[in-house]
Amino acid sequence: MKLTRRHFLGSSAAAVIVAGMKAQGKVFGANNRVRVCTIGFNGQGGSHIKDILTMKDDAEYVALCDVDAQVRAKGVKTVESAQGKAPKVYQDMREALQQSDIDAVTIATPNHWHALASIWAMEAGKDVYVEKPMSHNIFEGQQVMAAAKKYGRILQHGTQSRSNATLVRDMRLIHSGFIGKIIESRGYVYKNGNRGSIGRGRAGPAPSSLDWNLWQGPAREQPFQANSTRSQKPGLWVHYDWHYSWEYGNGEIGNQGVHQMDIACWGHNGGMPSSVYSAGGRFGLDDDGQTPNTQATTFGYGDGTIMTFEVRNLGSFEEADGGNCGNSFFGTKGMYVVGKGFFTYKEVKSGPREAIPLPADAPNGVKADRFKRFFDAVRSRKPEDVPMSPRDAHVSCAHCHLGNLAFRVGHSLEFDPKTERFKDDRFNKSLTREYRPGFVVPKLTTV
Repeated sequence: MKLTRRHFLGSSAAAVIVAGMKAQGKVFGANNRVRVCTIGFNGQGGSHIKDILTMKDDAEYVALCDVDAQVRAKGVKTVESAQGKAPKVYQDMREALQQSDIDAVTIATPNHWHALASIWAMEAGKDVYVEKPMSHNIFEGQQVMAAAKKYGRILQHGTQSRSNATLVRDMRLIHSGFIGKIIESRGYVYKNGNRGSIGRGRAGPAPSSLDWNLWQGPAREQPFQANSTRSQKPGLWVHYDWHYSWEYGNGEIGNQGVHQMDIACWGHNGGMPSSVYSAGGRFGLDDDGQTPNTQATTFGYGDGTIMTFEVRNLGSFEEADGGNCGNSFFGTKGMYVVGKGFFTYKEVKSGPREAIPLPADAPNGVKADRFKRFFDAVRSRKPEDVPMSPRDAHVSCAHCHLGNLAFRVGHSLEFDPKTERFKDDRFNKSLTREYRPGFVVPKLTTV
């Protein structure tokens, strides 16, 4: 039977695809190279293409997928120039996912697409590298985890810190009690970069090159917003500035912030929080951005410890202990600053704090490129070969979502770490969203 896009949307056809691939066993491309398709590559996906094209012993591009024809054309040219052969090109990811010659996909769409794209890909027998955050809300993270388990696929989350050899070593020391019990963790993002005014929008036609229906995907149906003040952009949210719309993005805490949030959760090692409070606003900008550019969030845990996380995009401020993005951990015996090392609490009037030397038997971390680790795991079929588990990815992303939810309701929220639901049932509807027909994130599990 020839599987059309309509057939694929039915669960029975998807099951046929998966069952067929499992029965045949995994067969990779020439010289055991993983055959790759990148989905969404106007921004971060472009770096996926650039990096993977250098890995000729590990992977080869057989396809590209993007909802914008202009973006597709640029991508095909880049891949053809590097490989000497043009990849197949797709506008709709559902058509790409039907192709049996694709082993793995990398996903760099806007955030609101990450979960559904990942689930569809794993359902179709593909392994997945998905950009951060892997979900747009807590429900989606739960379902991505469930899909990886149900379909037996390799899933790697796009935060890179857990492939840093020094961090791997130092986190092992922290978890072993090297600086005592961690009582407070701190993460911060003070980047400026593209974080200025995004301009204002007005209803208008989408560019002819862009499939606006597919771009919106699981989000609510919205009219296209042309940008009336930044004419070089095709639209208010397209491209990149969707980060600052609640419909499509997760604000700065879910943009750059999720990298530092992942480090914070990794070191604190406390799982899900039991309470969250967040305050701030969008200051100093005259635009239609919806998410805060200044945000301070505090998470509480069942053992009484806390984690604080700060976002400040107004200006390019840097902290003395770590630059414009950083993490610090405070234990009962000392402190750790990412990029600086371990220190005592000894008071000094001038100069640096006293450094704590590493023990002679400090465990070594293994440095590896993010995609190298992914492709090795795709071939080995061992989930432990990726830098972090789907559960760890979910916990880090959920912290970002919880911070945003507390910010939006304007007061603290009590959260059950076991059931992953709010103590006040009125707020549990915010754990998910209403999905458009044809783009529904399936419910595969409950916590």
